[in-house]
Amino acid sequence: MINQNQMTVSCDSQGSLLFIHIQVLKLFKSLHRTRQEVFKNDTKALEAARQKINEEFRNNRDETSEEKINELLKIASDVEVILRTSVIQAVHTDSDKIVLIPRKDLLQDNTPYLDKPTKKQES
Repeated sequence: MINQNQMTVSCDSQGSLLFIHIQVLKLFKSLHRTRQEVFKNDTKALEAARQKINEEFRNNRDETSEEKINELLKIASDVEVILRTSVIQAVHTDSDKIVLIPRKDLLQDNTPYLDKPTKKQES
């Protein structure tokens, strides 16, 4: 996962260009790992996500603007977080039933909601 502090890159020198290249590759790999985990056992979704990730990176690989690169890195990082934290698989079992398949990292302890009882105020 990319640290938010590392999202701002500078194109000043060859070292910076190498840093940018490394950050882009890390994010590319992270998106693909997340894709494989989120869409596990769903070949259509796996392939569609693979194609979309590859297409977006391919379309922007010649980008040289520092500002645009930072913007694209931020978007890709946000997409990775959303995929990892918000997407859940569902399977149709019958014509009217869907079974959700949550990943272990999405499960959280449920704390029941309970309003505190309030005392009646006497007028």
